[in-house]
Amino acid sequence: MKKTVLVIVLLAVAVGGYFYYQSFHKGPQYALLEAAKATQTHDVATFERYVDVDALTGHLVDDVASQGSLLTSLVPGGGLAMQGALRMLKPQLAKAAHSEIQRYVETGSVEAAQAAAPKRMVNLSFMGLASRIVSPDSEFKGVKYTTEKGDEALVGLEFTQPKYDTTMVLEVKLLKQPDGHWQAKELTNTGELLRHVARLQKEQLLK
Repeated sequence: MKKTVLVIVLLAVAVGGYFYYQSFHKGPQYALLEAAKATQTHDVATFERYVDVDALTGHLVDDVASQGSLLTSLVPGGGLAMQGALRMLKPQLAKAAHSEIQRYVETGSVEAAQAAAPKRMVNLSFMGLASRIVSPDSEFKGVKYTTEKGDEALVGLEFTQPKYDTTMVLEVKLLKQPDGHWQAKELTNTGELLRHVARLQKEQLLK
């Protein structure tokens, strides 16, 4: 089965096979499982109940815009001047990403998701960013940690990165909603992971 790189980065879809319902108690891990199941059943409404796609992609644009000189490799033609452009175009970029994700959930096709994205001035590929962190042959290892403080939770999802012979942990921030269910709002360490991958890639080239 073709690896779904985008979904692994945005929600860690692979959590579905690693949790048991009786241990969730309707907590943050349960929310991630329900989002993962929704991608398998192509249920957009359920997916967006457990994942705030607009918030998620908005934070991702901010993370990319804050990478400074790393933008040159992240965005074709990117550089320091691109930081302002990314922030200025944040609503359009977030909307484009939302369309890609929605189409992916509907069809299960990465190609269909890319085709659904509206044209934009900045050539920022969210799937391209995803593939820098999680390669097509990466595998989900499990939940590294879960911490809850009031209505906020952080879940660390560990996966392999065979290209660099290492593992990485993607941290998902979830907030409890008024009706009691949890919703993913942000991937808190994408900037850190992008910088880490850039260092690993540089070290690999120097060997």
